[in-house]
Amino acid sequence: MGQAHRPTGTDPGAPTPADAPATRRNPLLRLGAPPVAAAALTGTVALYMTLVAFGNITDFGTNQQFVQHVLSMDTTFKDPDLMWRAVESPALQNAVYVAVIVWETLAALVLLAATWLWITGLRRDAYDRARAASTVGLVMVLLLFGAGFLAIGGEWFAMWQSSDWNGLDAAARNVALAAFTLLVVHLPGARGRAAAEGT
Repeated sequence: MGQAHRPTGTDPGAPTPADAPATRRNPLLRLGAPPVAAAALTGTVALYMTLVAFGNITDFGTNQQFVQHVLSMDTTFKDPDLMWRAVESPALQNAVYVAVIVWETLAALVLLAATWLWITGLRRDAYDRARAASTVGLVMVLLLFGAGFLAIGGEWFAMWQSSDWNGLDAAARNVALAAFTLLVVHLPGARGRAAAEGT
């Protein structure tokens, strides 16, 4: 059989429509691409952390009570071998609560910036900055809810013993969401064409 001929006047080295990535030819496939999933999940965590920080700032007293009860350990089994860990100073309790709010706010800002970087990166198929910013923000969330609530609150201050002031389930959900998002952000398909070609 003879060779297929290109139309007259076309560049022999120019890519044909069949050479283009499938995600560029089909918008539905592009919506399902890993970078879009990473952007959506990062944006979800960013929105959640923004609302959490906003709620704690505008309704300071509600979670202030939570922090006070957890740190004072007044609703635990009050085991004498553990109660020496309790923090009963209102000043220290409020300082911890303010530190939590500041951390939440910073994490929200980083994740909002990361979401914007994902969105702008979709146009250029370049996601290094978005992935780096997402990683920082998501690790901040993991540290807050994993190290802060699950480890320190749950074990050191025995929050698991309290039936009234127990945030372990909510903290576990937040850790799971942030960890899953972090995995999606670092999927090979979320690296972008430029990064893939450089490996």
